[in-house]
Amino acid sequence: MNFEPYPFEKLNTLLQGITPNSEYESSILTIGEPQFETPHFIQKALCNSAAQLRKYPKTAGEDELREAQREFVEKRFNVKLTDKEIIPTFGTREVLFNFPQFFLFDKKEPTIAFTNPFYQIYEGAAIASRAKSIYLNLTQENGFKPEIDEEKLSSCHLVILNSPNNPTTSTLSLEELSIWVKLALKYDFVLLNDECYSEIYTKNPTPSLLEASLHVGNSSFKNVLVINSISKRSSAPGLRSGFIAGDENILREYINYRTYIGCASPLPLQSAAAAAWREEEHVEEAREIYKKNFEAAREILEIEIPEATFYLWLRVPNALEFTKKLYKNYNVKVLPGEYLGRDDENGFNPGKDFIRIALVEDTQKIKSALKRIKECLS
Repeated sequence: MNFEPYPFEKLNTLLQGITPNSEYESSILTIGEPQFETPHFIQKALCNSAAQLRKYPKTAGEDELREAQREFVEKRFNVKLTDKEIIPTFGTREVLFNFPQFFLFDKKEPTIAFTNPFYQIYEGAAIASRAKSIYLNLTQENGFKPEIDEEKLSSCHLVILNSPNNPTTSTLSLEELSIWVKLALKYDFVLLNDECYSEIYTKNPTPSLLEASLHVGNSSFKNVLVINSISKRSSAPGLRSGFIAGDENILREYINYRTYIGCASPLPLQSAAAAAWREEEHVEEAREIYKKNFEAAREILEIEIPEATFYLWLRVPNALEFTKKLYKNYNVKVLPGEYLGRDDENGFNPGKDFIRIALVEDTQKIKSALKRIKECLS
């Protein structure tokens, strides 16, 4: 298998040999990892359940965690799932990598479509599945929303959307998601939405593909799946708690496949995750911090505040050179957008001339970094 280096490896190569300006405090705004302490009640739940380390965890997840996740979905999206319509996962990276391999294994000429730019695990899953990749380009001209080409979609077995989107910050409305559900039913492909940023919204709660499925009368979630994670919402990426939910006919076979993978979450992590999924106050507090960070960005960089995520997708002249200059002169690290995208059949990379900025620090640090970015731009 020939995998592309991860974006952060490419960034390290780009910045190799550059000595940053020591007059400024280092500011690393590259990775989507919240730089806030995991709430104490989650840490306490983890400590209190440490004795469970003596037991093997179930592949299907413990009842406590499954119930907490179903409660979250019902409370947040007004969607009531059965126990057969959800599977706890070890975060979402592993499921995004192994689910396509499971699902595409028996397909002749497997084909997967996903948004471009993208979370690189989508591409890795396609390579591991020996699948043809179709890019759904996200550009300024289309509002960073995937354009629909029914001829191409008709050949797909699996389509991965990512709304709210990393890195472009775009969000699909309920009606837009509903169109995609209808397409999945029309052309009989499985539609999976990566919803890991659903809880980091700035004003109105963002919709789920599960809601859209019900909206068009697809109450069995046929061909529809979503994934979600606790990493962003609870500042707890180390808990590795996620889930995949939707079409129970697909999940019934997928859970059998998962028994061979060996990625069941340790019981103490499951107990702590269950506590986190059930509690909303800490999520609201985190949203307020990110909102203040976006308000600072609007004031300093004069940009519009996105509907969701904690990123800025900023157009700059010559992103690679700008990234080097910003690091050298101002000690700020950002991620060039072209590292998150690929050239399409026409040689066009929709990430080119953009940088992704992760607003994952406290507001004071973010303001300092944004001012340096503005000075570098000018």
